[in-house]
Parts: sequence; C-alpha cells; structure tokens
Amino acid sequence: MKITDHIKKADNKTLFSFEIIPPKKGNNIQELYDNIDPLMEFNPPFIDVTTSREEYVYVDKGDGLLDRKITRTRPGTLGICAAIKHKYDVDTVPHVLCGGFTKEETEYLLVDCDYLGIQNVMALRGDAMSHQKYFEKTNGGHPFAKDLVSQINDLNSGNYLHDVIETSHKSNFCIGVTVEGPYKPEHYRY
Repeated sequence: MKITDHIKKADNKTLFSFEIIPPKKGNNIQELYDNIDPLMEFNPPFIDVTTSREEYVYVDKGDGLLDRKITRTRPGTLGICAAIKHKYDVDTVPHVLCGGFTKEETEYLLVDCDYLGIQNVMALRGDAMSHQKYFEKTNGGHPFAKDLVSQINDLNSGNYLHDVIETSHKSNFCIGVTVEGPYKPEHYRY
C-alpha cells in the first residue's frame, strides 16, 4: 500500500513508523529481525530503510603504503526492504540517494523495487562523502533530489533512460521527499 493510502486510511489519527539503518557488512538478517520483532506490537504501517553511500577505506598494502578503496559499509537496503515486507507484511520505504549512484544504477534499483512490490521510495540527495566539504554529484548521477524525483516520475510514466524500450511497464511509486533545514513534521511529504 502506498504511504498516501496509509495516511488517508488513518483518518486524521497519528501514524508513526520506524527507520532501520542496515547493519554493517558481515552481519546477518536475524540480528535485524531480533531488533524489529519487539517493535511489531505497535503495528507500524510502514518502515523506512536508509541507504548509505560509498566511502573510502584505506587498506595497508604491507609495505608502508595504503591503497584507497571504495566500499559500502552498510549495503543491503533493497534486500532488507524485501525481507521486512515479506516477513512482517508491512510496507517498506527504501531511501534512494543521488550521492553514490549513477542514473543507471538508480533505474536498476527502482526496477527491482517495482518487481518486489515495493511501492514507496524516499528520494534524497544524500550527504557529502567524509572527505568532501560539500556534496559533489556522482559521475553519471543526479546533482539534486528533484532530478531523482523526475527520474522516478519518468519510470511511473513508462519512460526509461535509454531509447531501447525493454518493456512498456509503468511503475507506480509513491515518492517521499524532505526539505533541508530544521526538522518540522510538515517538511515530510508523500
């Protein structure tokens, strides 16, 4: 169900949800389930799952030199969303970022979300990498969340990135966004 439908169904009653941060690489899903299980008694209508962008790690080459590698220390947003959705029968909202993703990678993620029945996404610019003073767009990616929203809307219209049409399928995502600045509940829009 879309977040907008949850809001309509609530009929002016307060809704709340949980936000899950994916576990660090190497942990398993059972640890996440163990943390979510007690929260399910509150019957959240949906659960957000954050996404982390890439970051640099430095690996000792053994000769006194360091090798800089790009990694994601908390991968698995889509997998976690699918697991939660199917285990708990609750809607999930993966965070989709501009930072760290090309337009093609974003399209692949959205196609997978649609395939898995995930109807809601949170479109965010994302943060700067730890070594950056200001956010810099990824080569081949979006500079702003509004551009990401446009790409998602294009998929909702059946328009894919490339001229070669592989399908005529239109997705039907409910797109959440947020406004920069101090937190106020009215800043969150679905």
